[in-house]
Amino acid sequence: MSDSMREFASSSNGDRWFLCRDEATSEDYVLHQGNPPSGGAATRIAIGDFLKARPAGPEHQALNQLIGSLAVTVMADDRAPY
Repeated sequence: MSDSMREFASSSNGDRWFLCRDEATSEDYVLHQGNPPSGGAATRIAIGDFLKARPAGPEHQALNQLIGSLAVTVMADDRAPY
């Protein structure tokens, strides 16, 4: 995979969430990596769809915090955030 990935949340059961950018299309998305006991499937989710999911969990709050910190970084440094 040639995508840029930044982990922003993980659960106690082993699920992990990443903020990703597809280098070929410049599309940003969330990648959910399921835990190994559940099969470990990876699911690509549009950021807007992920943030609209109900009920919102701690991974949603973590993504909002990451997006906020990246926005500050870009405004301060005018460089790629990840």
